[in-house]
Amino acid sequence: MSLNDQWMQRDLAVLWHPCTQMKDHETLPVIPIKRGDGVWLEDFDGKRYLDAVSSWWVNAFGHANPRINQRIKDQLDQLEHVILAGFGHQPVIELSERLVEITPPGLNRVFYADNGSSCIEVALKMSYHFWRNSGKAEKKRFITLSNSYHGETVAAMSVGDVALFTDTYKPLLMDTIKVPSPDCYLRPEGVSWAEHSRTMFAHMEQALAEHHHEVAAVIVEPLLQGACGMRMYDPIYLTLLRQACDRYGVHLIADEIAVGFGRTGTMFACEQAGITPDFMCLSKALTGGYLPLAACLTTDTVYQAFYDEYDTLRGFLHSHSYTGNPLACAAALATLDIFRDDDVINANKKLAARMASSTAHLKDHPHISEVRQMGMAIAMEMVQDKASKTAFPWQERRGLAVYQHALSRGALLRPLGNVVYFLPPYVISEEQIDFLAEVATEGIDKATSQKISVSVDANLYPDFTHPG
Repeated sequence: MSLNDQWMQRDLAVLWHPCTQMKDHETLPVIPIKRGDGVWLEDFDGKRYLDAVSSWWVNAFGHANPRINQRIKDQLDQLEHVILAGFGHQPVIELSERLVEITPPGLNRVFYADNGSSCIEVALKMSYHFWRNSGKAEKKRFITLSNSYHGETVAAMSVGDVALFTDTYKPLLMDTIKVPSPDCYLRPEGVSWAEHSRTMFAHMEQALAEHHHEVAAVIVEPLLQGACGMRMYDPIYLTLLRQACDRYGVHLIADEIAVGFGRTGTMFACEQAGITPDFMCLSKALTGGYLPLAACLTTDTVYQAFYDEYDTLRGFLHSHSYTGNPLACAAALATLDIFRDDDVINANKKLAARMASSTAHLKDHPHISEVRQMGMAIAMEMVQDKASKTAFPWQERRGLAVYQHALSRGALLRPLGNVVYFLPPYVISEEQIDFLAEVATEGIDKATSQKISVSVDANLYPDFTHPG
């Protein structure tokens, strides 16, 4: 038995993996990873895999990055953790200052959580509580976009729209208002992204006009809806949304957990629309993919609504045990140093161009309906029929065939249903991008040429996309 097999058996005896039907692992091996180096992951048998998905979209500057490593080691010798209620520490103060400096103007207050879903919960609670403190407790609903994904905790699921993951828990969820997404994949032939996004905003305008008196906030993933299949839309939608939220007296929550820190081509996606949301949620790449940390940034206006004598009970009594952990803050500071010192946003333009050129041939593939890109995220959508964009039934699991082929070639690609995508660390080379394009092309050819016979119920989650 190989070392991989030994570790896999120990794994399967005790672990319950996330976002996984564990029965799959009767035939699909679990891959135990021993070490990481840059874009590479290495298993216990010495095989390497190029991490094309940044280990669930978190790794910005490669595994075992020496600059981040050293910052964490230095911090470990000073302070590992301290309660953040009534106490502070140097890394959390410096990180808060840096985040206020680099995020859109007006976001002057930073509240910390442990992960992305928890950060969404903070923003939702804070928005509702603001209106309650302002004498408008009736403003307690939220507007969200179709196909949105904001996390797996209960309130975060409530403002999401992936039926497979929310239907089971409907009795637990809040009553939210769903508005059709500006997803430009669905635009009519000959219509530009901007034109389609502007047209789709009419649905949001109508929802705000009808419900603003009871709505606390609108929550969106700016420009890129990740888990639903890397669907994208034009910045004009955010511009119009900011204006409408101001007109109707509704907060705007920007979930930049996946898209922040350079993924869409700017440091934050909201920059491309020139807007400042009332709440900006950050996590994932915040620590360079090292440690759990999330930050909810908001305005002085929101902060002041909670600032009062204790006996008024207007304070925001929300906490996490590891809020503002010094080690995580140290990793985040090192990550921000790399962005600053290495001019990463501009350097990524060359890598993004290589991602586009290396996959351009797939636009002519008979089973690829679209190759779409925003900065350092590119997606290729596999379809049954190109002309009509008819999807393969999700039960056929064509993306799984791409995943398995990529592993055999030494790449970690984890498609979102029928959508193959690259969302690599920013330290990837142009040659490595070419390798990923080659592997993806082979995998797509293999997956789309297979004749698969499965039982398909068209009424069971017809729009299902696996949040890989």
